[in-house]
Amino acid sequence: MKKLIFLLIAIALFQSANAQTEDKKWGLGGGFGAYGTLENGQIGVMPELYLSRYLSPRFDIILKGDMGILRTNLNNNLDLVNPFLNLRYKLANETKNLRPYLFAGPGFLADNGGSAFNFNLGLGAKYYTKPNFALYLEAGYIRGIESTTYLGETGRENIWKVTAGGEIDFGKTKDSDLDGVSDAKDKCPDTPAGVAVDKYGCPLDSDTDGVADYIDDCPTVAGLTSLKGCPDTDGDGVADNDDKCAETSKGVKVDAKGCPVDSDADGVADYLDKCSDSPKGAKVDEKGCPVDSDGDGVADYLDQCLNTPKGSKVDTKGCPFVEITEAEAEVENLKVEPVYFDSNKSTINATEKMKIEKLVNMLKDNSNYKVKVVGFADALGSDKHNLNLSKSRVNSVVESIISSNIKKERIEQKIGLGEANPAATNETPEGRALNRRVEFDLIKLK
Repeated sequence: MKKLIFLLIAIALFQSANAQTEDKKWGLGGGFGAYGTLENGQIGVMPELYLSRYLSPRFDIILKGDMGILRTNLNNNLDLVNPFLNLRYKLANETKNLRPYLFAGPGFLADNGGSAFNFNLGLGAKYYTKPNFALYLEAGYIRGIESTTYLGETGRENIWKVTAGGEIDFGKTKDSDLDGVSDAKDKCPDTPAGVAVDKYGCPLDSDTDGVADYIDDCPTVAGLTSLKGCPDTDGDGVADNDDKCAETSKGVKVDAKGCPVDSDADGVADYLDKCSDSPKGAKVDEKGCPVDSDGDGVADYLDQCLNTPKGSKVDTKGCPFVEITEAEAEVENLKVEPVYFDSNKSTINATEKMKIEKLVNMLKDNSNYKVKVVGFADALGSDKHNLNLSKSRVNSVVESIISSNIKKERIEQKIGLGEANPAATNETPEGRALNRRVEFDLIKLK
């Protein structure tokens, strides 16, 4: 008896990783209780041991051994021995701590000097105090065999029993992704190493937005899969944590920061901008259109006469329109753009030669005109050098005109003025490029 009690204590202290489930399929149990005969009511002590094997979520198979000892009025301490092969039907799933069950199965009973096959059946319940250890309580019926009792009576002694004890569960199951959930239960069998998972083996998703915490940029706030789990309150496609304009109207095109696109960078978003191609730097109104301070129809950035009186007729530069004579109009129509030169050069490139060809054609079509040629330089270099450079540029242009069958007598005057009369500032490369030039004045003969 002492050995049996010691064995049961050892079973209770022994721990394993999980309860007897699809993961841990073996169970070792033992306990003791009371038994008696249904016919004469005598009572004894019944220790038992068993080994169980998980079959399915509903069934276990159990190899059990019961002994009847210390029965009343017996001269022999051992009354019966009865091994069974039982099937246990589980009435609750393995997620519950309390798991009732039914059991039944065949056995082989040795009793009163005889032995024969018999069966048992009953009900019980297990209560898991730890993932791997359960206490159990059972009540059962053992079918007796025909035998002669110690009183000399022949018959069948059917037995009742009530036992209690403990069960530990053990075994090893495959866990391919090493997340602590067996492959049999793992609904996400390819979880990356080190990722926290739930009881189903799937990565945790704290905010239940469908994006696992380990790849969720906003793990505590439900968001969109397309934005790595972050919300987008204004629906502009930019996550709130990156959105610098979090209240953008729906449907408005935005930039990478979630702010309305401003294509011409004038400070007015495209969806409000009535003039979305305003020149860079031009002052605009609330509609994104260039400001016209004096209301003359010429925007300020083009207007060379910003204070033109209201109602005045103006030209394309925003200045009051001046009527010109027919002769002046004729000369205006015959104007030729200046020829420009590379820095410190007097040679004429192909693009600028086209301007000279235009001048030559005008002179051929208008024999009553002569031309005055004036050359300039930028401010780089000495005054003397720039003066000579401007004269060289004039000579290059004059030679090109004469080579196109225009008589040199039609060249009214040729002058090199060096860096005098700049057309633009000499402080910038763009300004200096405008100062390296040869200009033309058409003069009508009387």
